[in-house]
Amino acid sequence: MRIALFVTCLADTMFPAAAKATVQLLERLGHEVVFPAGQTCCGQMHINTGYQKDALPLVRRHVRTFAPYDVVVAPSGSCVGSVRHQHAMVARAAGDEGLAARAEDVAGRTYELSELLVDVLGVEDVGAYYPHRVTYHPTCHSLRMIRVGDKPQRLLRHVRGLELIELPAADQCCGFGGTFALKNADTSTAMLADKMRHVLDTGAEVCTAGDSSCLMHIGGGLSRLDAGVRTVHLAEILAATEATT
Repeated sequence: MRIALFVTCLADTMFPAAAKATVQLLERLGHEVVFPAGQTCCGQMHINTGYQKDALPLVRRHVRTFAPYDVVVAPSGSCVGSVRHQHAMVARAAGDEGLAARAEDVAGRTYELSELLVDVLGVEDVGAYYPHRVTYHPTCHSLRMIRVGDKPQRLLRHVRGLELIELPAADQCCGFGGTFALKNADTSTAMLADKMRHVLDTGAEVCTAGDSSCLMHIGGGLSRLDAGVRTVHLAEILAATEATT
């Protein structure tokens, strides 16, 4: 299958390992991954902050860039959620019904990584090896907006050498929420403290998730505690093998 990688801003600028791992994993499974060079920010940050008019050119560019591809994947439930639930809305608010229809078409072919693997490619055992104790944090957008359910855990349970430890109060937000962490810093910090306590209670070596943004937030807090717990994107775990670990 020919799959287009929607890299996302955060992966492109700060966490390229998640994007590279997505490519390595899909190529190992026998698929061709292409990177449409015309892609930019999907506009989620603008939309969530109330700048829908400024997001419109980004939505238009995203639709134009990814329209030629039958399948699009992103290592981010948050950005996939924006493509599915915000792009057509922004287009309609601007009175561009044609763009809205094209945005819905692209959105229908856009998947978060675990969705693509389980629902589209029909695979749960990706041949990974990762000999560590791991706990999984279901990010808010993946859990509530695009509803990936237990797909990430199903994939993790098939990783050889990995001990998956259930995270207490897993469905509670980590406190990042994009600009929420800046606008409501005290509340965000309190939510992060709760999340870190639950992660540490598991005794896990690694906390994983499908969004680099939440991992950045949790990982930053854990690093300040010098807790010895790492944050690793789900794609990096699934891409790991005995040869690379």
